[in-house]
Amino acid sequence: MASEVRQASADDLTPGGERRRDFLYVATAAFAGAGVVPVAWSLVNQMNPSADVLALASVDLDLSAVQEGQAIKASWRGKPIFARHLTAAEIADAKKVDVATLRDPQKLEDRTKPGSEQWLITLGVCTHLGCVPLGAAEGESRGDFGGYFCPCHGSHYDTAARIRKGPAPKNLEVPPYTFKSPTSVTIG
Repeated sequence: MASEVRQASADDLTPGGERRRDFLYVATAAFAGAGVVPVAWSLVNQMNPSADVLALASVDLDLSAVQEGQAIKASWRGKPIFARHLTAAEIADAKKVDVATLRDPQKLEDRTKPGSEQWLITLGVCTHLGCVPLGAAEGESRGDFGGYFCPCHGSHYDTAARIRKGPAPKNLEVPPYTFKSPTSVTIG
């Protein structure tokens, strides 16, 4: 019985000597591979930004109507933007602060554009847990330092939107922006 050797039948061999089973393995793998490509593509593609976000990849703001001491709110990539027209007193207060004493040390000049230091443009998202701070609209609390106040957990920002008190670890983020004219800015 040990000497019995199974002879290949005519059904197992193709004319080229390859086995039909090998063909079935290759065909099955190719079919499965062809099915994996669309599934993988859809999984990767769903991570791309949606059309409404891409539409807001950049936003233009007209700042000509914003008076000194006022701020406006806008939206960029689904997040609030604060654009504040700083007064001379607010600029002076921001420059007087010893940067070494700040949790996230940045000068006002690092947060504004040269020649346009009266315009402070930041994301309106608290760096602690993502709440929207108060202080951009008329009559809202500006906190202990005259900038912004986050009512969720009590973070206080100064006139340069730098964290001064509370649990927020960083200053309000400054988005990428460029001035097209002295009162027209493109964010993004």
